[in-house]
Amino acid sequence: MEKAVRSTMTEFWKEHSKEATVEEMMLDSHARELTKEELPEILSLLPSLAGQRVLELGAGIGRYTSHLLTKADHVTAVDFMESFVEKNRQENSHHSNAAFIQADVTKLDFPKYSFDIIFSNWLLMYLSDEELMSLVKKMLSWLTPGGFLFFRESCNHQSGDCKRDFNPTHYRTQAHYSHLMTSAQWEEPEGGEKFGFDIVMTKKVETYIKMKNNQNQICWLLEKVSRSSTTQGGFTTFQQFLDNQQYTRRGILRYEKMFGAGYVSTGGPSTTKEFVDLLNLKPGQKVLDIGCGIGGGDFYMSKTFGVDVLGLDLSENMVDIAMERAIAEKLPLVHFEVADATKRSFPEGSFDVIYSRDTILHIDDKLALFKRFHSWLKPGGQLLISDYCCGEKPWTPQFQAYVKQRGYILYTPSQYGKFIEQAGFSHVLAEDRTAQFIQVIKTELERAEGIKHEFIEEFSEEDYLAIVNGWSEKLKRCHTGDQRWGLFHATRE
Repeated sequence: MEKAVRSTMTEFWKEHSKEATVEEMMLDSHARELTKEELPEILSLLPSLAGQRVLELGAGIGRYTSHLLTKADHVTAVDFMESFVEKNRQENSHHSNAAFIQADVTKLDFPKYSFDIIFSNWLLMYLSDEELMSLVKKMLSWLTPGGFLFFRESCNHQSGDCKRDFNPTHYRTQAHYSHLMTSAQWEEPEGGEKFGFDIVMTKKVETYIKMKNNQNQICWLLEKVSRSSTTQGGFTTFQQFLDNQQYTRRGILRYEKMFGAGYVSTGGPSTTKEFVDLLNLKPGQKVLDIGCGIGGGDFYMSKTFGVDVLGLDLSENMVDIAMERAIAEKLPLVHFEVADATKRSFPEGSFDVIYSRDTILHIDDKLALFKRFHSWLKPGGQLLISDYCCGEKPWTPQFQAYVKQRGYILYTPSQYGKFIEQAGFSHVLAEDRTAQFIQVIKTELERAEGIKHEFIEEFSEEDYLAIVNGWSEKLKRCHTGDQRWGLFHATRE
């Protein structure tokens, strides 16, 4: 079957590569206009290329090769079609740091640790799941530890204005790609260390949204990491733990039913308004929301103050819902990414505000994260965080078990504030807001009682009791002094 598909695909591309033009390669009559905006957007998402060895898979006629060559130490450009490889060689062989290979990627082989970055644009959709998994394992071996894979694909969408009928079954959902990529593992020979991919970032290509109203062009940045031990709950990655345990789609929607439309954090719209008002936001400012959930706070900030907001969340389920809402709300100033804030990078001084609600409790090295925040803020920029905290140890056995089960890393409000100071922030305000937390939970329990029948009809009695009992347990933990809630506000001078 795969041989027949590959043969049909080969004939198709022979027909569409005779002139080796960008229009043929992209299967789009508007390829040049698209490239002007898309190319810098894609390049801006790559990690630093300085001194790096890059493997470019599906290089085509060199639309990206010429730009990669100006920054990387060396680029190996691979493509299936001989005419495309020849055109790329003609355009870029004057660079001394280039190599050009005509090959089927499923038959490629390189020594382990040959590359620091692998770049692929519109290639993986031509491979079956079996071929893709085999290639992913190879790429894990080719990359140095800590190396990166960047790829972009059409997800469940026929890209351009030329149908690719020869291989329709390989258009995957965004979630399917993410699952395949993070499930693959490679082990060094003779029982050595195991490696896999963690997602650094997943986002839609903005150029295609703006120019073609196409929401289905998605790009990923993955990092090769050790898989020496399993993550929380036995899942391969922490993201899988979140999306399959705490933040299933059903779990998110039942939280929203209790907290209010668009919200999955304490106090919903009321605490959001109170805390955002502390920032004195101005139209045109840029806000980064770490742990954006399903976007309620981002929509509020954009609608009320006219700010640009980028929301990051590690949960793909959260971001899927947030993007559905953003499309429905028609808010062009609000964008979302599936991203790991501990690995995502931005140029220094990118944002006026960094905002985060009850998210950083999941992150181990808070000081390192706060240093990243400090770098990303403009001088005079503000940091505003609410987060779960804890009382002084020793904790009760029940609280210890709760923290372990959730995978939280908690500190007292004062310790938390000191991390922010150590990261370089000034005017640090660290407040213990546990009394407010208790009052908000009591209010939410009262509201839950009022919508009990409606909630059970929409979800189930089991879902209702899970949330109500969970909130009741929070109250107990707060009253014992184990669980605290902190609010933190600081400035980069």
